[in-house]
Amino acid sequence: MGVYEELQERGLIAQVTDENEIRDLVNAGKAVFYIGFDPTADSLHVGHFMALCLMKRLQMAGNKPIALIGGGTGMIGDPSGKTDMRKMMTPETIQHNCDCFKKQMSKFIDFSDNKALMVNNADWLLDLNYIDVLREVGACFSVNRMLSFECYKQRMERGLSFLEFNYMIMQSYDFYTLYKKYGCNLQFGGDDQWSNMIGGMELIRRKLSGNANAMTITLLTNSEGKKMGKTEKGAVWLDAEKTSPYDFYQYWRNVGDEDVIKCMKLLTFIPMEQIREYEKFEGAQLNTAKEVLAFELTKMIHGQEEAAKAQQAAKALFAGGSDNSNMPTTQLSEDDFTDGEITVLDMMLKAGMIKSKGEGRRLIDQGGVSVNDEKISGALTALKLDDFNEEIIVKKGKKMFRKFTK
Repeated sequence: MGVYEELQERGLIAQVTDENEIRDLVNAGKAVFYIGFDPTADSLHVGHFMALCLMKRLQMAGNKPIALIGGGTGMIGDPSGKTDMRKMMTPETIQHNCDCFKKQMSKFIDFSDNKALMVNNADWLLDLNYIDVLREVGACFSVNRMLSFECYKQRMERGLSFLEFNYMIMQSYDFYTLYKKYGCNLQFGGDDQWSNMIGGMELIRRKLSGNANAMTITLLTNSEGKKMGKTEKGAVWLDAEKTSPYDFYQYWRNVGDEDVIKCMKLLTFIPMEQIREYEKFEGAQLNTAKEVLAFELTKMIHGQEEAAKAQQAAKALFAGGSDNSNMPTTQLSEDDFTDGEITVLDMMLKAGMIKSKGEGRRLIDQGGVSVNDEKISGALTALKLDDFNEEIIVKKGKKMFRKFTK
């Protein structure tokens, strides 16, 4: 089985331009492909993770990845899947985010000995002359056709700025530039990027008489069709400072029964033969599959040691054990106390266990919050400074735990 057939079996492939060409290219290890990452934050998140996995799979098969950091396109923002215009970032913020991306990707993709490239489209987009761009590529884009694409149609009722309208041209120019500079013959992206990718292929064909292809990968959604990678605290980040290894582990440990096998196929490097065995699991057996999924993904991002710690902490909690040494901890200072006391509501808010006090009050009223395994009944339940001489464990529902110290 070639790598293309494995991608098919794992359910990764959504759309392709020329299946036979792409299959031959990647199976022979002759693809020079790129995936773009817009630096909208200072860390990659779970939404990027599947793209990184795809890059790694293809690199292992002998193909050459190009990680394109969107320092230039990040100045505009992609309208795809957005109902409102993105907040504009300063050049300094964009550069900082680009630097963070480089550090994270280098742990995952092998950039040694020219096996992969990392480039920033700011290097060519920011120095472009507007008139030159219009003359060079403007005639290659049909406004009527652009407006027929879903990414623009969704925004027409709310309003689409001319700034965002240019995004497709900029992304197409990226593919065109990478083809000229590095022989990039294939672009991968999320299924919502299809129209932008087609634009790049057409530009290469019309300006250079070149042949390039595109393939989109399945979006990471749960059984209800909602994008995965969100928690009560927001996105699930790959940066340990933003999402701890324990929380990262717990996110995957708690995926739905209907989603665990799909996540194994899309995100892990567990052999398909083994995954097919997990597919036979039912009921409580699926918890074993979830533990394997959580451990494998945490190991890939945070390393074997952190994955083992997270697993041990989770098992201790679910089994009612006393070893809480690896549990995520929030340290309180004396400034967090008022007259020597702090409410459980304020503790949860500080730790990011809830988004608002209103949410916390509802949880407490429903009996969904406990302190050291005892449910609390009032939103004003408070702990004294001296209470923290011993271990304080706050539990939200069945899945979220926090240890508090002073």
